[in-house]
Amino acid sequence: MTVETDDERLRHLVRGARLVLWDFDGPICRLFARYAADRVADEMTRWLADRGMAGPLAPDGQRADGAREVPRADDPQEVLRAAHRRHPGSDLVAGLEEVYTSAELRAVPSAMPTAYADPLIRTWTALGSRLAVVTNNSPHAVRAYLAGRGLLPCFAPHIYGRTRDPHRLKPDPYTLRRALDGAGCDASATLMVGDSPADLAAATSVGVDFLGYARNDRKERQLRDAGAPVLVDSLEPVLRALWAR
Repeated sequence: MTVETDDERLRHLVRGARLVLWDFDGPICRLFARYAADRVADEMTRWLADRGMAGPLAPDGQRADGAREVPRADDPQEVLRAAHRRHPGSDLVAGLEEVYTSAELRAVPSAMPTAYADPLIRTWTALGSRLAVVTNNSPHAVRAYLAGRGLLPCFAPHIYGRTRDPHRLKPDPYTLRRALDGAGCDASATLMVGDSPADLAAATSVGVDFLGYARNDRKERQLRDAGAPVLVDSLEPVLRALWAR
């Protein structure tokens, strides 16, 4: 896949970033590279079914014949959101979030680092920019992964992840606002590196510049359709732009 990149725009984004917000799963690593996300979604759905909540993704939890069913989903976040829609703020949703977090922690040892992410993170830090993680993943999983790569000092304490309130998952800008406040940085001097339309929407809503990372054609189409202004299919040109700075 070849993604056309505006080199001048990329250099401008990189040079002007005093604070860099990173999505986690995608730009930094592939968390579920070897521990499939659909397995996690299935585990969460079965956990709900065992507690009497069948069909969390169906509008009313009923088939046309009136029987209860347990529909499947590929995305653990959608299972969590669906459970929250049914039982907002409940102990059931809190328990489901813990199931999700446990699965993410199990996935950390087999997570696949994104090419050039580690040196890019270290270089940005060495040049004086502040870094933060803003993610829909558990902050516990993020810290475990970063610690294993020796990258935690580049981010700590600015790791803002999923809470027990699924309403605050991106595209809601809750984690981005926390990062901006925590780092004491203005949105105009901040760049977000993300790989989804939800990342773009969150960044746009708080006035933060956005750099889209599209590791495959599907991600590229999604980001282009969402209106991402600058895309890369590798973090290598971002690292080169930093070196040129």
